[in-house]
Amino acid sequence: MRGSIGESGRPREAFHVKHSLARDGVSRETAEALDRFACLLLRWNRTVNLISARDEAVLRDRHIADSLQLVQLMRPLPESAIDLGSGAGFPGLVLALATGVRFHLIEADQRKAAFLQEAARVTGAPVSVHPMRIETIRLPPTRLITARGLAPLHRLLSLAAPLLAPDGVCLFPKGAGAEVELTHATTRWHMQVDCVPSRTAADACILRISELARVPSTA
Repeated sequence: MRGSIGESGRPREAFHVKHSLARDGVSRETAEALDRFACLLLRWNRTVNLISARDEAVLRDRHIADSLQLVQLMRPLPESAIDLGSGAGFPGLVLALATGVRFHLIEADQRKAAFLQEAARVTGAPVSVHPMRIETIRLPPTRLITARGLAPLHRLLSLAAPLLAPDGVCLFPKGAGAEVELTHATTRWHMQVDCVPSRTAADACILRISELARVPSTA
């Protein structure tokens, strides 16, 4: 049954993120912040297409828990990170809440960027929202870049490379087509890749990419 919103703006008993997040190992404070975030997202989703309507009932597993599993791959924690195409805040805003790392959220869609700014206000997430195209952003190189559901891997690497520090790491959740995307990307990029099985989807994985360098042109 899809969860619904009460008059107070909090989810009804059928959907309560704070309780179900306990098994993800986050603190009570973080769970409460994620609860506020989920309530806000469901309200905004009535008018802004943040997630599909069918995903509202599985918001915790489909989006929040899927983002939280990246926390273990962020060690040691960087001072700051960049999330490409942040959309509804997955994974960047969720990771900022869970770790305290300041995330730069890049989102060109003005309505989604407005949601991210409001979510940051409501939850106290340590994020900066940049309502612009990734190609136009100018930020100091960072040791961590994330993106979820944004683009094929070869395109993601092209977007990430100008923003990634020499010792930096990319964390990209991918679905069943990850192997095909990797094969394509390796024709253009040298990289060290670890494929970490997803805990939330049997056919998915998280690509942890380091030592990124463009393949020299032979022309």
